[in-house]
Amino acid sequence: MKQKLISLLLASALVVSVLTGCGSKAESGVQNAPGEKVVLNEVAHSIFYAPMYVAIEEGYFEEEGIELELVTGFGADKTMTAVLSDEADIGFMGSEASIYTYLGGTSDPVVNFAQLTQRAGNFLVSREPIDDFSWDMLKGKDVLGGRAGGMPEMVFEYILKKHNIDPAADLSIDQSIDFGSTAAAFSGGQGDFTVEFEPHATSLEAKGDGYVVASLGTDSGYVPYTAFSAKSSYIKENPETIQAFTNALQKGMDYVNSHSPEEIARVIQPQFEETDLETITTIVTRYAEQDTWADNLIFRQDAFDLLQNILEESGELEKRVPYEDLVTTEFAEKAAKQ
Repeated sequence: MKQKLISLLLASALVVSVLTGCGSKAESGVQNAPGEKVVLNEVAHSIFYAPMYVAIEEGYFEEEGIELELVTGFGADKTMTAVLSDEADIGFMGSEASIYTYLGGTSDPVVNFAQLTQRAGNFLVSREPIDDFSWDMLKGKDVLGGRAGGMPEMVFEYILKKHNIDPAADLSIDQSIDFGSTAAAFSGGQGDFTVEFEPHATSLEAKGDGYVVASLGTDSGYVPYTAFSAKSSYIKENPETIQAFTNALQKGMDYVNSHSPEEIARVIQPQFEETDLETITTIVTRYAEQDTWADNLIFRQDAFDLLQNILEESGELEKRVPYEDLVTTEFAEKAAKQ
């Protein structure tokens, strides 16, 4: 699966590069500096990423001289392809994508420069309320899971193994359903349990179709779930832009760590117009209570090592990659001191 994903990423990037031709920023030689537009491609649009949306809505990017264009990629493979092909300056996704691409032999690796979330953001949803849930209850059950090789599925399997449950033999995990469609499938009668991001988990509860029984973020422990990254060449050519971008993110992180869920929800509501304020507040509260957001954006080596441990246990990593090749902390460290 990992090799297939690597091939898809590199092939897609090549195709897009050919189509965009001389119009790409890298080929034109134009360098971003504070005050110019920065294209950010996010893996998904989720309340899980509240600090980033606070930074947008509170004008922190503008304060740092950045005109931000936010694009949703709907999948790490699509977000990584956008970065590799220069369709996006910065990508926001699980850092496993940068590892896969590095192992694929790219000459311009995608480097992580700021970690946003330190917990998994998904929840286990059951068909019936369970007051005293234990992971052993999944044995013999059908569970709607995530894409093989992606962080949601790998963290889920990591938790199962922590509880001496074999993901392949002790239960049936359906990985055939597209991201974002599992909640609808669950409502339609598929599966005994489903692994859901917000707002789908809360939506299932509101409709009476499911009940949150466990937080993968709580049960997995601290995991470097999502980070911001850019091609090594872009970072070297645009250090002031990367620093300004990271400074804005740090302001967003400071805000969520110093304000109530109600205040955070009100700020980010324009990003989620289809979701009512009460639901947003409920979701923010869940993420805040499980310590989703650290007080800084520094992607530390122990976190990167844990990520590779999870990849290895999932059978998605043939060999480990050097931390210093795929992570830089200089921008996050400076932002933390501002």
